[in-house]
Amino acid sequence: MSTPTLLVIASPSGGGKTSIIKALRQRHPEIEFSVSATTRSMRPGETDGKDYFFLTKEQFEERIASGGLVEYEQLYGNYYGTLKSETDRALNAGASMLFDIDVRGGLSIKKMYGPRSVLIFIAPPGIDVLETRLRNRGTEDEATVRRRMERAAMEMELGRQFDYTVVNDDLAKAIDDVDRIIMNHMSQ
Repeated sequence: MSTPTLLVIASPSGGGKTSIIKALRQRHPEIEFSVSATTRSMRPGETDGKDYFFLTKEQFEERIASGGLVEYEQLYGNYYGTLKSETDRALNAGASMLFDIDVRGGLSIKKMYGPRSVLIFIAPPGIDVLETRLRNRGTEDEATVRRRMERAAMEMELGRQFDYTVVNDDLAKAIDDVDRIIMNHMSQ
């Protein structure tokens, strides 16, 4: 019997978190993936409740005031966060849930759910490698790269408070390392 666990994976932009989570979701379809809530507009092809829970600003702020969010932040004029009702629903159903959120959000989950949560920080082998990865993506302009690098310093510092740190210098090994951590916690 596995113990329902909240599995948080966070990293600076370019750390490899998205690739690791994609692989874990393929390996473990039984683990629910946390769908975030947002106030941003739905894009073509997106589905409410699958890609995001799309809320108005008023609905989101109502949830902030009532304690209905596990964590949230405001980015570029929109709110993003995790619904407490969805997190509690998964745990009460005996399911584990995987979170793709930032480091502050991860620490909020740990504060709220304590030992039912496992925080895994994906670290780059070095800050220079992180910058190279961001530049090689070719998806961000220079100002965005600089902003992400400034944020990375804060994320690396807060990541020290996570339960585990996995250095992503070899993607296949990092996936296996995270998978081992997850399986160990779910079998307790």
